[in-house]
Amino acid sequence: MRRETAVVLGGSVAGLCAAGALAKHYDKVIVLERDRLPPGAEHRRGVPQSKHPHFLLNSGRRAIDAIFPGFEEALIAAGGLHLMPSMDAAYCENDGWAPRKSGSMTMVYSSRVLIERVLREKIRELPAIEIREGTTVTGLRSTEAGTARGRVEGVEYRTAGGEEPYLAADLVVDALGRGSSVADWLSGAGWSAPPEKTLDAKVTYTSRWYDLPSADRRPASWWWKHLVVTPTQDTGDHPDEHDFLSNFFPIEGDRAIVCMGSWGIEMPRKADAFEAGADRVRAAAFGRATRACTPTSEVHLTRATGNKWRRFDLLDVPPIGLVCVGDSICAFNPFYAQGMSSAARSALILGELLRDRDADGLAFFREFLDRQKKSLDVPWMLAMARDQAYDFATGTEIAPAWRRRMAARLSWPIFNAINAASREDAYVERTFAQVFNLDRSLREMAADPRFWFGIARYKLRQRLGRTVVPGGFDDRQDPPGTDYTGYTGPASGSSTGAGRGGDRVGA
Repeated sequence: MRRETAVVLGGSVAGLCAAGALAKHYDKVIVLERDRLPPGAEHRRGVPQSKHPHFLLNSGRRAIDAIFPGFEEALIAAGGLHLMPSMDAAYCENDGWAPRKSGSMTMVYSSRVLIERVLREKIRELPAIEIREGTTVTGLRSTEAGTARGRVEGVEYRTAGGEEPYLAADLVVDALGRGSSVADWLSGAGWSAPPEKTLDAKVTYTSRWYDLPSADRRPASWWWKHLVVTPTQDTGDHPDEHDFLSNFFPIEGDRAIVCMGSWGIEMPRKADAFEAGADRVRAAAFGRATRACTPTSEVHLTRATGNKWRRFDLLDVPPIGLVCVGDSICAFNPFYAQGMSSAARSALILGELLRDRDADGLAFFREFLDRQKKSLDVPWMLAMARDQAYDFATGTEIAPAWRRRMAARLSWPIFNAINAASREDAYVERTFAQVFNLDRSLREMAADPRFWFGIARYKLRQRLGRTVVPGGFDDRQDPPGTDYTGYTGPASGSSTGAGRGGDRVGA
């Protein structure tokens, strides 16, 4: 069934995905965007996050490709890098560098601005969609607010020229992001304010863009494309930089975004301090790689990283005619790279419901909220599992002291055990990849006996000295490029780790 007009508030990833999903079901889809959208892959004021690394998780890739067929192919053609992280990334874990071997997961690496450019190109192929740039949404109009028949009927906005038109709509989609005023406008009209879940673990991160050296000038040790250094688990005296989660993140055009972040630590703001901090990251290769590249930007710092979920699904009477997607409904700690994929999944749910049902009654919006809640539960649980471990975290979702202590004590050992077992147990590796990519929930993984059997079996083999793939290569050295796919042993150094003072297998 075709409907007449849908209006999308915001033209970023969440808004464009929603517009693409709606274009199959509405004669006209109008996107109201405050910025002037650039023709190319350029930063704009409304998306300060674009200056930091962005992962598009596998579930998000599939969702966007379902909305815009050929998106992934177009992203790669535009310069995106299709890589297998277990082969193309070097990971410095607790005991040192992890071994390199093939795995089940692939990813497409690119900048956020390239993803948005490709999405805009896909939007231009859909004649039903019109983007009105330079517009500021100023309010909503509704009838019978707060009742079972209450619905949003249209949008008030202001043009760049100062005009203030009204736009009637059969459906309004809020994709205005963390700072959306839609919930306040609804409360002012007579709806109850949605309850909010919040948790801010004081994450701060800082990024700088670099050009890679030309291929003929790169060190022979640069087999990797992506370099990751996890925070130390040493509780003794060490530099703050050892507590950073650090990424040398490859993007299109032979460039990289170098990003360092932490929970509760002041991060460098200036170029000299940034590069000095990179030198002090616990894996020496990180600073060496940064120094080998040419900086092309200033240092970009972000503090707005708290988790926030506006629970419209808990309202007794949610508004008819309105849905929220992206950060407008649920904003995550960006460290976990869940935002774009979660937004695309919400847009896909909306499109699937519109395919089967009419969006006129309360039942439709109830069903959308229920299905969206189930989808958002998956990334929310992952974010809580880590961010609830910090005593300095604030918000409604602060865990009891005993749970914080347990999370702080167990989260890293469990993570280490999963990573180690993944090297030799395909089921463990595949299951964890599914959770990371939001294809399976943390709750499902926690209740999976085969998953935990695989970890227990690996730990027993490790205790008996019968593991196969070595690990824990010296983090003072460059990450070893040996491919351990199909390796049958012996795993020299793997039972004790070959980090500082270990066997340094293959280093």
